[in-house]
Amino acid sequence: MTANTNQTILVTGAAGFLGSHLSEELLKKGHKVIGLDNLSSGSSKNLENIITLENFQFIEHDITDYIDIECGQIYNLACPASPVQYQNNPISTLTTNVIGTYNLLELAVKNEAKIFQASTSEVYGDPLEHPQKESYWGNVNPIGIRSCYDEGKRCAETLFFDYQREHKIQIRVGRIFNTYGPKMQSEDGRVISNFIVQALTGKPLTVYGAGNQTRSFCFVDDLIRGFVLLMENDQLSGPVNLGNPIEFTMIELAKKVIKLTSSNSEIIFEELPQDDPKMRRPDIHLAFQELGWSPSISLDEGLKQTIEYFKDAV
Repeated sequence: MTANTNQTILVTGAAGFLGSHLSEELLKKGHKVIGLDNLSSGSSKNLENIITLENFQFIEHDITDYIDIECGQIYNLACPASPVQYQNNPISTLTTNVIGTYNLLELAVKNEAKIFQASTSEVYGDPLEHPQKESYWGNVNPIGIRSCYDEGKRCAETLFFDYQREHKIQIRVGRIFNTYGPKMQSEDGRVISNFIVQALTGKPLTVYGAGNQTRSFCFVDDLIRGFVLLMENDQLSGPVNLGNPIEFTMIELAKKVIKLTSSNSEIIFEELPQDDPKMRRPDIHLAFQELGWSPSISLDEGLKQTIEYFKDAV
């Protein structure tokens, strides 16, 4: 494990849900953080706790345009992550994942910086293997409505490993499974934010298909801890699954949210979206063995914190 010496760290997507949490954690550790975001899906409100801190600098910028910054580490979190957001402008989503990633890798080469890629469980597509191990190559539709994100993230991983082989830079690739917590957007289309907002406002909870499809939900604090452990590890490039292996159906989640919000909302059913995965659960043996990482916050505990956040946000 490397010594945790203070340094300048670039976080792209810093005004997003995960980027803002990561920036706060890195500042707590004594680093100087340069937060970069084009604010297309992130919000400056997410940075209000740190924007005036001496060790934090915010730059509004799109990573598809090259930028020259001196830094010792780079965390690339710049990309819309919810289906509503990334399907709204699919070409921009794809170019962010490809051209933007290329620009950041070039910056890492110039600075001899270690660079982290926030990849995704979506690289597995609608998986035929369950749970999903890092060795699984996936079952992805390359021309569907989710392809801009799924294939964009797969291509970003390819670029990372080709840069490692060709330029010998230090890379870290974490594959993120469904994550939730405070600072999620109320209209981002993710299932937990959807259910909580619908329950708090007395609207029916919208379940797609029969509601038997499964997801595994990781609280944001656990995920960010995994990011930092992977970045600080000297041996492991990845990819590494980071998520909670405890699986829930959408019906189970909907009933849990209704109970925790004391809502009178009903559950309604709509048609399953195209290419929506039927199962999603990470195999996290690699993260546990090599990083000593596993989630510690239960779904009930995490939902309670997230519900309290949304009570003030909706």
